[in-house]
Order: sequence, then C-alpha cells, then structure tokens
Amino acid sequence: MITAIVFVNADVARIPEVAEEIAALDGVSEVYSVTGHIDLIALVRVRQHEDVASVVADRLNKVPGVTSTETHIAFRAYSQHDLEAAFSIGVEGA
Repeated sequence: MITAIVFVNADVARIPEVAEEIAALDGVSEVYSVTGHIDLIALVRVRQHEDVASVVADRLNKVPGVTSTETHIAFRAYSQHDLEAAFSIGVEGA
C-alpha cells in the first residue's frame, strides 16, 4: 500500500465543497481542514505509485477550487492505530 500526503490550497470561499469533492475521490481515504499555510490535507492510499498520479494529477488537481497541491510519499509508518478500538467504550465483565 502506497500512502501519499497531499497538501492542498483552495479557493477560500469553497474550502468545504472542495474538501467534500476530494473526499469522494477513489483512493482518497481522509481529508482534513487545517490551520497554517495550507487549507486541506488529503491522505491518498493506493496500491501502486502510478495510482498516486492518477488520483492526484488526473483527478484531485482538477477539482474546481483547488489552486495548488504538494504531494509527499510516505516511506515508512511508525505507528498503526486502530482508531475504532481506541475510541470504543465497553463495559468489562458485564
């Protein structure tokens, strides 16, 4: 699995719509609205490097309102969290 972190600058008036359109793209697992010099961070998870180009260059960059992107390819993951387990609430011994 290839993970790419994509920094997205967007038309300020369309950030929510841009985020929703990017999140709906195949290969995009998550989109975050963030503070700082960029507007959104998209996590792209695909099987091959060529698929990163397909998602980012062919589709994400063409979403109306995207003004620029910067893509970073992850080399190695140092932690893998099971978020569902981390946030689940259960009663032990019930």
